[in-house]
Amino acid sequence: MNRIFTPTLVNPQRNVFFGFEQFEAGTVSPVHQHEWGQLQYVQGGVMELTSAGQHFIAPSQFAIWVPANVEHESLMRRSLYYSSINILSGTVVMPNNICLLEISQIARSIVDDFRQRQLSYAHTDADKRLIQVLLDQLQQAPQQQDFLPMTDDRLLAPILAALEQDPVNQDSIATWAQRVHTTERTLARHCLTHLGMSLSEWRARRKYIYSLHLLRQGISIKEVALSLGYHQTSPFIILFKKYAACTPHQYQQRSTLPSDSN
Repeated sequence: MNRIFTPTLVNPQRNVFFGFEQFEAGTVSPVHQHEWGQLQYVQGGVMELTSAGQHFIAPSQFAIWVPANVEHESLMRRSLYYSSINILSGTVVMPNNICLLEISQIARSIVDDFRQRQLSYAHTDADKRLIQVLLDQLQQAPQQQDFLPMTDDRLLAPILAALEQDPVNQDSIATWAQRVHTTERTLARHCLTHLGMSLSEWRARRKYIYSLHLLRQGISIKEVALSLGYHQTSPFIILFKKYAACTPHQYQQRSTLPSDSN
């Protein structure tokens, strides 16, 4: 059963202010919008957001930027720490569409510092300088439309649906091309056109998302690697570090919430 979280309406006292929550698994934030832009960032899991029929997925190294007055709803499938960085319009130039921003270690450290001190906004000149550094980092952050893009393309849709259901599927691109009655070259071209990446890259990202789920269940790194189809742990660790910027072991240590032990 999903838990409902209804965001509290606030009267902003600063151009930039924060919100911090600890969500339990299955928490849903129903459709709503804000008068300000909002960057949503989680630790210890994956955040999902839907807006205007589009579905966005953000692992911990990304945040989802939602411009002002854009309706959206969010889902947290696992228990995690949630942070929102709320920015009033005109404060700084940010994207005018929903997208993923890659969060730097500097930006992450600043947000974590405000969280630990439970500060909703800057109280001192030193805090104001930290906010300015954070805004600079966000403006420089690499953008992605989605970490795991989907498409209704007639060739790709059935393949992606199958891989969503079976993330560890090992079938080659030649096999998939044969199943959808096309050539490998045509299928590769459709991937670049509609996904912005190769099928191999998409599958690697899907495996990564699935590995987060397994790791959060306390499954050993070796067992996760075997579940993903690897014969050794080293290829899995390389895959994981590519997207998480940390090892699976470090992720397990960081993503343990107090409520998880209950």
